[in-house]
Amino acid sequence: MVTRIERSLDEPSHRQAIQLLRRSRGYVPVPVFLNEDLPPILAVGGELKNTVCLTKGRHALLSQHIGDLENLESYGFFEATISSFKRILEVEPQLLAYDLHPDYFSTRWALGQTNLERVGVQHHHAHIASCMAENHLEGKVIGIALDGTGYGTDGAVWGGEVLLATFADFERVAHLDYVPMPGGAAAITEPWRMAVSYLHKHFGEAFWDLEIPFVRELKSDVGAHGHAPLHKHVATLLRMAERGVNSPLTSSCGRLFDAVSALAGIRRRVNYEAQAAIELEAAIAGESEGAAYPLELRADGSGWIIDTAPLFAALVNDLKSGAPAGIVSRRFHEGFVDLLARVAKLIHAKTGVNNICLSGGSFQNVFLLENLKRRLEVGSLNVFTHSEVPCGDGGLSLGQALVAAHRSP
Repeated sequence: MVTRIERSLDEPSHRQAIQLLRRSRGYVPVPVFLNEDLPPILAVGGELKNTVCLTKGRHALLSQHIGDLENLESYGFFEATISSFKRILEVEPQLLAYDLHPDYFSTRWALGQTNLERVGVQHHHAHIASCMAENHLEGKVIGIALDGTGYGTDGAVWGGEVLLATFADFERVAHLDYVPMPGGAAAITEPWRMAVSYLHKHFGEAFWDLEIPFVRELKSDVGAHGHAPLHKHVATLLRMAERGVNSPLTSSCGRLFDAVSALAGIRRRVNYEAQAAIELEAAIAGESEGAAYPLELRADGSGWIIDTAPLFAALVNDLKSGAPAGIVSRRFHEGFVDLLARVAKLIHAKTGVNNICLSGGSFQNVFLLENLKRRLEVGSLNVFTHSEVPCGDGGLSLGQALVAAHRSP
């Protein structure tokens, strides 16, 4: 288990001093205590940072960190953990909960269990339900779910979501505007692809004329091992994106952070998960000057789409004038916090819901978490986050179990 001390002891009691990154020795199999008795449920989590959860009465028991299931050894450990957990806890599940992503190994395993009633749970709904469960919340909450990847009900890659949620259901009331991921999963390991995608979305082919270091580097980069200049590769990727070839649409917070990190000159390629976003946060410098990058809300039915066009216009202007990466990072973070706080307060004014849950792996970003909480806790809003289970995908199985319990007849 890895923890991080984040807050002083004199802060409000619902704000915990520790955030868990992984639940392991000393925390497993200590249960998460629930508000009500649940039927025996097995929830099998997601693909990355996998855990499984078994419910027994008012207890939800999460496994230790299993790992990334695309690894054969981890997948074998996943199957063994389910067997041993059922035996040790003397639980034979009646319900099976799983993520909606059809290609997750945990989902494929679940769909192969034909002897159990199965309930598919949307990824970000599970994040918010997990936060609700450990904070003993009932009824409707405003859920801000921010992460890198989660399968959406429309088949797109979600990750920058604001939900109105109960355990049983959710409504997507705001989200980051869609942008293509050129090359699909390759865009996760090469953040420069997301930078190109956002520039092309907001500037079209004219982005090649932008006098900023990132574009100059694209034009001059000859690539590794004598490959063709990168700008030729970019042209191919953009054609793929325009035709929808291996370029899924995403509203991911993680991919937005990747794009800003690449544009700021911090990280164009990563060596480990979320490296670009981690280094973008670490680069924050200077004091707030009231020059946060703006984002706009565009009406979309009964909710909103978060428009990133003004953000990238302001960011490009800063890069043209030679703004250092630390200032770019601060202005980006502050603008993102401003926007999320504004959305939550609009939803509160519209619905009267005053409990807000923050979940998803992006909330391991201390600046984002602390500043958003401070902005939201002004007035009658109550903000809840995680202290018993990870905010990232290690907590998904808990949320899946609660959603399945409330959907089962």
